[in-house]
Amino acid sequence: MKFMTYKNIEVEADDRVYIIRINRPEVLNCIDPETNAELADAWIKFREDDDLWAAIITGTGRAFCTGADLKAWHKYILEQKVSFPRKNAFYGPGFGGLTRGMEIFKPIIAAINGLCYAGGLEIALAADIRICSEDARFGVLNRRWNVGLGDGGTQRLWRVVGLGRAMELILTGKEIDAGEAYRIGLVNEVVPANRVLERAKEIAKKICSFPQGSVRTDKEALIRGIGRPIEEGVRIENLLFWNLLLNRDFFEGPAAFRDKRKPEFTNEGERLMDVLSPDLVRRWLNE
Repeated sequence: MKFMTYKNIEVEADDRVYIIRINRPEVLNCIDPETNAELADAWIKFREDDDLWAAIITGTGRAFCTGADLKAWHKYILEQKVSFPRKNAFYGPGFGGLTRGMEIFKPIIAAINGLCYAGGLEIALAADIRICSEDARFGVLNRRWNVGLGDGGTQRLWRVVGLGRAMELILTGKEIDAGEAYRIGLVNEVVPANRVLERAKEIAKKICSFPQGSVRTDKEALIRGIGRPIEEGVRIENLLFWNLLLNRDFFEGPAAFRDKRKPEFTNEGERLMDVLSPDLVRRWLNE
């Protein structure tokens, strides 16, 4: 599988798992406008490629991402190369290409291999699962430079760690280590530094071993239900559940359970009614 070659990031595939690596170790993987555009392009590739089922975002060297390259962004903004605020807020692309305007319902894992500050923390929060190295450190360190959180930090952090912890991190700009991040639920696992990417791959491949239809609809239901009344949330969940009905894999799972055999999922989206006769479907359902 061949992918585009970028200047500031590296991409590769390990079977169905797509790995995006920020590769600016000389500046602790902070993101300038060029890198941001490359990341957005890489995420679009992942979203649109049917052969890629899970993604991992990580960094090179001793940092995951330390946020925005303030010198480069300051120059970029002064040269008036930014969109009007409304367009930027509603359509993105967000920081790291992921935080706004990039709906992806495939699973995303952050393999946090060290320093994770400011916008880097916002990228990590946009992932579904976070694995970090024992030497990882986290913080809203942009607080000291009068740079706000513009890409999900104020909206995602409290949903992950709770309102009180989020307020403390955001308002004080305090730095926490991997142990504290795990204790407050910011990360799912802490592993040795030489194991962080390997562990992320293990989780990604486990997810890829499942039929992907229900993985994606359940993620979408969870995301779309955030902040909604429970009645509305369960309606969204049920609508997405019914989207799975009558496709090949929806019938294959229960049929394999009934026959006491290993299921053979195709991960195809065709509705069964579109490819089989109604009489055959009825006989199958009544067996």
